[in-house]
Amino acid sequence: MIKLQVIGNLGKDCITNSVNGKSVINFSVAHTEKFRDSSGQQKEKTTWVECAYWTDKTGIAPYLKKGTQVYAEGTPEVRNFTRNDGTAGASLTMRVLSVQLLGSANRNETSGSAGNAYNEPVSNQAASSGEVPTAVDDLPF
Repeated sequence: MIKLQVIGNLGKDCITNSVNGKSVINFSVAHTEKFRDSSGQQKEKTTWVECAYWTDKTGIAPYLKKGTQVYAEGTPEVRNFTRNDGTAGASLTMRVLSVQLLGSANRNETSGSAGNAYNEPVSNQAASSGEVPTAVDDLPF
C-alpha cells in the first residue's frame, strides 16, 4: 500500500468539474519546509501536490480557497512531462481519499466567541487596580 498525507496551504481556489457524470474537485497544496544547508544558510523548499478529489460530496468546495490550510490523504502518482524548453519534468499528484480543513485563508479571522472560550474575562476595575482576579469556581485539581 502506498499512501500520501499532505498538510499545507492551497495555492489557488479549487475548481469543481463534472467528468462522465462524476464530480471532481481539483486543488493544489503547497508544503514549505525550512532547513539549513551545509554552510548554515537558512533555506526553504516548497513541494506542490496537485490534488483530485473524486466525490459526490462537493459541499467542501466553497471552503477550499487560496491560502486555506488543509490536510489531504490519498494515493500518490508521479507524472512525467516535457517542458517547453525540451527538458524533462515531473509533478506529484494525489487522488484524494479524504480532506480536512485545518485553518482559514485569513489568519486574523476568528470563529466568533470560540476563540475566547478558554479565556477568563477580566473586569476593567480589577485590571486597573492591579489586583489578580479570583476564579469563581474552586476546582479540586
